[in-house]
Amino acid sequence: MSNCDYCLYYVYDEEFDEYICSAAGDMDEDDYVRFQTGTDRSCRYYRPGDDYTIVRKQN
Repeated sequence: MSNCDYCLYYVYDEEFDEYICSAAGDMDEDDYVRFQTGTDRSCRYYRPGDDYTIVRKQN
């Protein structure tokens, strides 16, 4: 499992039927390429959360 699985920005997109990083829109092009390729192991947008905090955010 990656850190994305526990990130508040990792949300389910019903249109694409998959989980996406909702913080990706705030990333500049270099950050996004590092995020997609996995070369940068630490994500500056990572915010820890659990199932309960994520659900509270969605409601």
